[in-house]
Amino acid sequence: MSLALIRTRALAGLGAPEVTVEVHLANGLPAFNLVGLPDTEVREARDRVRAAIVTSQFEFPQRRITVNLAPADLPKEGGRFDLPIALGILVASGQVEAAALAQHEFVGELSLDGSLRPVRGALSMALANARAGRALVLPAVNADEAALATGAKILPAASLLAVCAHLNGHTKLEPHPAPQIAGAADADADLADVKGQLQARRALEVAAAGQHSLLMFGPPGTGKSMLARRLPGLLPPMDDAEALESAAIQSVEGGFDASRWRRRAYRAPHHSASAPALVGGGSTPRPGEISLAHHGVLFLDELPEFNRRVLEALREPLETGVVTVSRSRQRAEFPARFQLVAAMNPCPCGHAGNPRGQCRCTPDQVARYRGRLSGPLLDRMDITIEVPLLDHAELVAQPAGEASGTVRERVGRAWAIQRERQGVPNSQLPAGRVDALCAPDSAGQGLLDQAVRRLNLSARGYHRILKVARTIADLAGAERVGTTHLAEAIQYRRGLDAR
Repeated sequence: MSLALIRTRALAGLGAPEVTVEVHLANGLPAFNLVGLPDTEVREARDRVRAAIVTSQFEFPQRRITVNLAPADLPKEGGRFDLPIALGILVASGQVEAAALAQHEFVGELSLDGSLRPVRGALSMALANARAGRALVLPAVNADEAALATGAKILPAASLLAVCAHLNGHTKLEPHPAPQIAGAADADADLADVKGQLQARRALEVAAAGQHSLLMFGPPGTGKSMLARRLPGLLPPMDDAEALESAAIQSVEGGFDASRWRRRAYRAPHHSASAPALVGGGSTPRPGEISLAHHGVLFLDELPEFNRRVLEALREPLETGVVTVSRSRQRAEFPARFQLVAAMNPCPCGHAGNPRGQCRCTPDQVARYRGRLSGPLLDRMDITIEVPLLDHAELVAQPAGEASGTVRERVGRAWAIQRERQGVPNSQLPAGRVDALCAPDSAGQGLLDQAVRRLNLSARGYHRILKVARTIADLAGAERVGTTHLAEAIQYRRGLDAR
């Protein structure tokens, strides 16, 4: 047989389209041609495949070899095509049986000694493979990750030789069972570690209960980063669907960690991050930080130090929960339903408003510093809270606060109320349902109308106050938004200019 067809998978965003590796052996001078829109990594497979076949004690055919990766218009990248290319050559040259090929798909990068190295996107490929109803042969290192896909038949292999023995009927590969992964444990960082800052702790709880965006500002060393790091510990563990979706994104990026199963992601990119690093991009689209924070927390410290174009790129994903990366040959869509938490200093030196009078910034310098954040971006921050500098004696005298587990129970009850009432968190309520589900009583409406006039709120700001007030009411177990709930929500909306 001089022609062999091997099924495998490529990666396109979070999807894994099927690819057929067609290998043809013809008479003529020895040559190895690889076609089908391969990138540099795939082209280099020729040398890896040749060495792996020889070191596995097979004969590399001295003929004209043509390998086509179909469909031809789909870009192919990565080393995952090494194993199917090698098998195609061995089947076409008659060294491996072809009878079982139709029931299998193969992915894996080959070492020069024939062993299999792990690949990116194993979970995405396993999910697509399960729908196709075939067994997936892949490197043993990826087995636990791929076996998370319900209904997938995963056959882990350590080497090219083991795969060939399976196809020839000598030593069968054993199906890998679904891993028994424990649920998320308590967060490493506990809210009880934070002393004082009662107002900031309260704002953090409200933000967690409704999945609201949060901006904290205050002098250096007041605990802004410490508070943000403890937000994931206030959020209930992910359900199966959320955990699988989050794991698929981590898998595509190559950073899947089974020990983090069901635990909310926490991403804190440096302020020098570029727009593609934050929202996703590259010649072959890859997920950015906002997608890696899907169903978790994205923390942006020193917010004004980020490039303004980078921050403006967050505006659409904050509203839609999706980011679309378009390139000339490829378009990929990544989920990005993250909770944004940001921190900043009140001025360039960080000490504006400090009662000790340490700030030396001019009013113009302070205005320029705060002006780095656009109005539309600040308008999308549901909660803005000051984290003041505490006196040392006052800080030492503060008792330990509530632990994350205690707060998480209240947040979980609020989530359950929102799920039963509307099916989504309060922060994701569509505009058409805000008035119906967050309508205040008559006294509350009067207070809200007064706040709109005095704070010059936009329609978005008006709705966000109602959503935050609805969350505060849910934490209190109230059926309707009252005046006290609205008063607290308005306090969180006053912004930087009011302080």
